[in-house]
Amino acid sequence: MREREALIVGPDGRSRCSWVGDDELYRNYHDEEWGNSLRGDHRLFEKIMLEAFQAGLSWITILRRREGIREAFDQFDAATIAHYGDDDVARLLDDPRIIRNSLKVSAAVTNAKATLALTENAPGALDTLLWSFAPPARPERLRTFDEVPAITPESTAMSKALKAHGFRFVGPTTMYALMQSAGMVDDHLEGCWRVA
Repeated sequence: MREREALIVGPDGRSRCSWVGDDELYRNYHDEEWGNSLRGDHRLFEKIMLEAFQAGLSWITILRRREGIREAFDQFDAATIAHYGDDDVARLLDDPRIIRNSLKVSAAVTNAKATLALTENAPGALDTLLWSFAPPARPERLRTFDEVPAITPESTAMSKALKAHGFRFVGPTTMYALMQSAGMVDDHLEGCWRVA
């Protein structure tokens, strides 16, 4: 089997991690968001929600629906979502803008309650918890997709910690994806224009 190309040159002449393909939305996400340091309880709760909805799907599917998900879930306000009842869940499962999976919708409400319990009397607690698992920078930048892990000891520990706080759909693979997208690890490959 032929090895997947690590980099792709975009229409602007820049080399990027090849997972962006030729999709402009993906390219913009790679250039402007993926791997940037993401801080704050609200922003990280949003990331947990989106990563949970992504489980088993491609990330581009979530990116294309992100604004609809944001609108349907009250701008990812954990305090509001934590108080959703059966009518809200029914409304969401009837909303074509989101991923209409009853387990994932239920997990969003559960995760909002867990976030609220964690942060209500300790603002910044979710941020502190998640970032406590950020590993030290790698001594050398990765060069191929084969070198990029799906799970790490840190993502496994993060998953366990979140589950202990009552979160769902936060497995080690999902949490490693969160770590990549929130800049806790930098998996831009050697030669990507985003490499500092």
